[in-house]
Amino acid sequence: MDKKQVREYIKLFQESGLSKMEIAETCGEETFSLKLENGGAAAPVAAPVQYVQTLPAAMPAAQQDAEPAAEGADVKDYNRYRDVKSPMVGIFYASPSPDAEPFVKVGSKVKKGDTLCIIEAMKLMNDVMAEEDGEIVEICAENGSLVEFGQILFKLF
Repeated sequence: MDKKQVREYIKLFQESGLSKMEIAETCGEETFSLKLENGGAAAPVAAPVQYVQTLPAAMPAAQQDAEPAAEGADVKDYNRYRDVKSPMVGIFYASPSPDAEPFVKVGSKVKKGDTLCIIEAMKLMNDVMAEEDGEIVEICAENGSLVEFGQILFKLF
């Protein structure tokens, strides 16, 4: 977390009128925690302000070198999958609404920035977007299921 983000959090805290605010942000194995507390009387607030920062969806695993395929073979090297992992704990939704088509299916071609799914966390809907171009070869989470931080959601080729 950089100084600009810390300043933005402080401004948000001051504008909200809250007496206390705690923010935790995890990236990889590192966790940054910021606690803000107002010593004076807090102004009444109708509803707390929530700020959620979504971490990148795809954290590419180290690519492994695989044996070369036979000449002329039309076979994909499945050892070169890239895992798309959950950036947070929440409920996995494959489509924007229960009666809508899913964002992606096995075999879907995706481009960087395409929405792959939605994760609901604390009543907030967070889009998980592709970090790179590829093809969906496996969907590893069930629609409506709870997913954990770092859990593999998709396998991208």
